[in-house]
Amino acid sequence: MESATYVSQKISKTRWRPVSYSALQQPDIFATGSWDNEENKVSVWSIGDQGRSDLEDGFEGDPQLLCEYNHDGDVLDLQTLSVTQQWAKAHRFPCNNAPSTGVACSTPEVVTVGEDGRIIVFRVDQEGVVRVIDNADSSTLHAVTYLRTTEVLTVNSIGQLKLWDLRQQSSSPSQILSLSGDRVPLYCVDRHPNQQHIVATGGQDGMLCVWDVRQGNMPFSLMEAHSAEMWEVHFHPTNPDHLFTCSEDGSLLHWETSSPSEMPSFLQGGRNSSMTSRSAMAPAGGNQSIVSAWLRGDSSKSRLETTHMLPTQTLSVNSLDVLGQCLVCGTDGEAIFINRQVPV
Repeated sequence: MESATYVSQKISKTRWRPVSYSALQQPDIFATGSWDNEENKVSVWSIGDQGRSDLEDGFEGDPQLLCEYNHDGDVLDLQTLSVTQQWAKAHRFPCNNAPSTGVACSTPEVVTVGEDGRIIVFRVDQEGVVRVIDNADSSTLHAVTYLRTTEVLTVNSIGQLKLWDLRQQSSSPSQILSLSGDRVPLYCVDRHPNQQHIVATGGQDGMLCVWDVRQGNMPFSLMEAHSAEMWEVHFHPTNPDHLFTCSEDGSLLHWETSSPSEMPSFLQGGRNSSMTSRSAMAPAGGNQSIVSAWLRGDSSKSRLETTHMLPTQTLSVNSLDVLGQCLVCGTDGEAIFINRQVPV
């Protein structure tokens, strides 16, 4: 495929370096992490002005490798910071180290979660640990995100979202939300950038779940998205009517709600609509005047228009990141895809 850069590494994570929104700047530097290789690496790449903008579908020339670092073990999550710091052996089992599965940053704080069920808080300007919630979960914590500067949300391997208020010294969550029925593991979570009470999750069954953490303890809607595990979900950071998901099934999907004055297209049943909602439940005591397009509509109109972002199905798409009009993703096919003309 001409649109892919092959890097001889299975790519587990991809992240853009942040840019200044006020300067209307498009990102040009991104980082990748690898997994399941003899030597795993964290690599930094530039797309600069390498590619021509007239290439079909917005896919451009090869990124240039700026630098790379050997990494002990699989890269399970990746975030960008301007400070270099290392905290060794933070997550652990009684007799061995435990994989650290997720990381979230709210400068100067960094929060990590792991297979040991711990939540650990660090500061980038300190070498030591700021706080440990030792028994935060009896199951594996797969991902974490900040809701607000003092609150984080975790997802685990038994289908639960847990909200943690880091101002409290309690080792118990302030709120627990969960999928009903089967305890399907949740692997990823992202919060709406403007309305922090709205979060999206994905997991083992490939379903996209949208939650309103203010109301009820069940997802607002569940939508059939992928035929295998969903590895990541991301709202567009400046245009959150757009959302992106990637999966073990080799696909990367672009989800788009309708304009703010209309009902979202996934509740209208638009053209090219192949994704149907398993249910679209109104939250308990639901407030139908909620502004966000992700939380409007009724359960009788439950279709979603989506776009496949990759030229063809490939091996597992493990990670994606979107910033401005630029999207990057990495696959088990040892390929990095870049699109600089995402229609958002």
